[in-house]
Amino acid sequence: MLSPWFLCRNEDLKEMLESNKESLKLEAMKRIVGLIAKGKNASELFPAVVKNVASKNIELKKLVYVYLVRYAEEQQDLALLSISTFQRALKDPNQLIRASALRVLSSIRVPIIVPIMMLAIKEAATDLSPYVRKTAAHAIQKLYSLDPDQKEHLIEVIEKLLKDKSTLVAGSVVMAFEEVCPDRIDLIHKNYRKLCNLLVDVEEWGQVVIIHMLTRYARTQFVSPWREDAVFDENSAKAFYDSEEERRVDQSKPYIMDPDHRLLLRNTKPLLQSRNTAVVMAVSQLYWHLAPKHELSIITKSLVRLLRSHREVQYIVLQNIATMSIQRKGMFEPFMKSFYVRSTDATHIKTLKLEILTNLANEANISTILREFQTYVKSQDKAFAAATIQAIGCCATNISEVTDTCLNGLVLLLSNRDETVVAESVVVIKKLLQTQPSQHSDIIKHMAKLFDNITVPMARASILWLMGEYCEHVPKIAPDVLRKMAKTFTDEEDIVKLQIVNLAAKLYLTNSKQTKLLTQYILNLGKYDQNYDIRDRTRFIRQLIVPNEKSGALSKYARRILMAPKPAPVLQSAFKDRDRFQLGTLSHTLNSQASGYLELSDWPAVAPDQSVRNVEVVEPVRLPCIYLVFKDNVKNQKNGNAVKVESRSESESGSESSSSESSSESGSELDSDSDSGTDQKKNTKPKPVQSKPVIKFDAVSWPVCVSLQASSPVFVPETSHELLHRMTGKGLSAQYRFTRQPCIYGNSMVSLQLTLSNSTDQALENIHISEKSSTGQNIHRFNAIGELNTTKEDEFSVSIQPAVGELLLPITMSEADFTKEQGNTNTSYWHADETPTNQPIHFSACISRFSGKTVSSGSLVLVSVVLKDPDAVITINTEKTVMGSMLLRQVKTALTNSGP
Repeated sequence: MLSPWFLCRNEDLKEMLESNKESLKLEAMKRIVGLIAKGKNASELFPAVVKNVASKNIELKKLVYVYLVRYAEEQQDLALLSISTFQRALKDPNQLIRASALRVLSSIRVPIIVPIMMLAIKEAATDLSPYVRKTAAHAIQKLYSLDPDQKEHLIEVIEKLLKDKSTLVAGSVVMAFEEVCPDRIDLIHKNYRKLCNLLVDVEEWGQVVIIHMLTRYARTQFVSPWREDAVFDENSAKAFYDSEEERRVDQSKPYIMDPDHRLLLRNTKPLLQSRNTAVVMAVSQLYWHLAPKHELSIITKSLVRLLRSHREVQYIVLQNIATMSIQRKGMFEPFMKSFYVRSTDATHIKTLKLEILTNLANEANISTILREFQTYVKSQDKAFAAATIQAIGCCATNISEVTDTCLNGLVLLLSNRDETVVAESVVVIKKLLQTQPSQHSDIIKHMAKLFDNITVPMARASILWLMGEYCEHVPKIAPDVLRKMAKTFTDEEDIVKLQIVNLAAKLYLTNSKQTKLLTQYILNLGKYDQNYDIRDRTRFIRQLIVPNEKSGALSKYARRILMAPKPAPVLQSAFKDRDRFQLGTLSHTLNSQASGYLELSDWPAVAPDQSVRNVEVVEPVRLPCIYLVFKDNVKNQKNGNAVKVESRSESESGSESSSSESSSESGSELDSDSDSGTDQKKNTKPKPVQSKPVIKFDAVSWPVCVSLQASSPVFVPETSHELLHRMTGKGLSAQYRFTRQPCIYGNSMVSLQLTLSNSTDQALENIHISEKSSTGQNIHRFNAIGELNTTKEDEFSVSIQPAVGELLLPITMSEADFTKEQGNTNTSYWHADETPTNQPIHFSACISRFSGKTVSSGSLVLVSVVLKDPDAVITINTEKTVMGSMLLRQVKTALTNSGP
């Protein structure tokens, strides 16, 4: 029920949303999103909010999409009315709007729009923005849950996104893989090494997802590194027919870890220092399940460090440590004090620490642990004190040297004022006495004397069981205990009544003279008890121990049935069987298989073919290489020197050219960004620069024996260049910048980003690139912006003259390859004139491959700078280069290899 104040506030917000002022609408949406953040229900405002989904105000549109993502599933009918708007928003120049539109579209869970969602996901998967591609990966999971029949189409999108090199996309697409097709391990083969290398740079949520997926992958592709624990199978056919010598040779064969296995362990190790506890836990479980056992110690400190976190984190970490400590006590024994219980710990944390201390107990440290337990028994937390007594019992069972010491200590606890402590002590003593009953008859007598003071049903039942099981050791006390129980039979709990019946039956068989009448009396009481279990047990015991005409041959074996020796109970950790679940999972925490749990497979006996993870490399080709040298043609010249750019090869010597390819993407409105581009094939004449030596670029051709791959640019400038002035364009102005991103319309095209602005009071419509292009440029034209309402049409001629660096693609080259190519006998060198030592040389270049005219041949560019004067100063300007820091590294390599 909504309060009148809230209803009044909703009316005010509706009025603000229906206002003509963008500022009021924006303020209303901020308040609405604030209400949602506080947990308030704002679904009644859906009709008023959805009207603003087509707003041209970017900030307002973002907030509207935030609201729609929250309520689109609840208000599906109203959301469907705006589906066309969402589809148009998928083409918006703003990546946040495109991503939000896809997020809202995938939140409308109506089967009728599945084809639309599938088409939107496929388009978003090829978007230039990694944020949009990440959103597409999230939408895959939503669509799969809505329509599982789309699985095959979604797998195609997942396969494409798995090849994405963006760290922003990696975690999301792996999560989609785990949800849709976790059994398609073949999709991971080619991307395995890339995921391992990207892991450090992925966001923390993605790191956890990828690590868990790679853990499952590794268990199917690599052989077990735990060779020291392997047991030879003597029952196998090979063991039967092979000689002893052959078997010894086979066992002594050294284990060689797969390089990809080592790659995973090496790349995840630094994440143990992560500030995120989930990442540390994920790496720890990966090492536990995949690493050689002698390498497990590196995760110990990281797990102990997590114990300083919040209770929730402590609980999960302690559960995993409890499982590990059962199999590998030595890992955590040096940090035993970290598991001592603090007074501020919650009960569930104390219990887990007790579990771990019990698992770590051995002959060397048991005395220290028992002293610690003596303090815990006195705790005011009754549940914790009871758990401590259970832990003492486990220690007494596992370490025979301290069994008597623990038993005597537990007997002393029988005189404790707290009945909970006494009751738990009785239960534990009962279990311990089963190991050596004949040696501890005094303890049984002592417990019988305390019987009247014990009120806890489980403790009373335990004492009665001991009396009946070992009645021959206490022949005088047991009948007296039965007499007392006959008086209070009707007032006892059911669990106590059952043990009274058992005690009566056993005493009837061993001492019938004293207990025959008592037994008949108790059996008559049990015959009419309200609990049917007690009635059934009584009738069964009567037929078993009191022979009559109706009783069969079973009564002959009554003594062997009731007085048969029972095996001593094994006190073991509650976490002993939890290792069947993968550490760090919900199933491990619950100790029960949760929905969606994916089991770890056993190690393969023979490793699968590791070549499936090899990525195809382009075959080496003959590449003409361009070698850059610096030549000062004008010495002591005060006027500006022109910069001349020449690109010559053996086939076209003396030609001057620079080429630029670009692409464009559709824009949707004025004063927005859109991608555009050209494939220029005309000469570039750079403007003169002041006080610079002439930089001459000469080229020759020789065979290159290395395969080069373009890498991502380190630096992308934000500087925009004027394409069309507003005076020339009659109110329309245009700015362009190079995004240095891969072009989706062709590998030989360069992407441009256009910013169009309207400085007039009237709308400018039908903005497009004309088909009349006299330059021979290859242009991917964007769709016309707006609709043509007038007959007048203006054309403006513009040209884009990119800098040389924008026509180059950066490459990664090792120092060895650089030196090898530098020393190639087919290499031609141009030596620069000496430059005055008091004049700095400023240059801007890049180690790269041409992507313009020479994109098909892949012209290689190397830089070599020789210092003949040790006092010479060289300033490397990396701000204007494509490669930035990579250039600096390569030039330093050249300096190292080229001279003193």
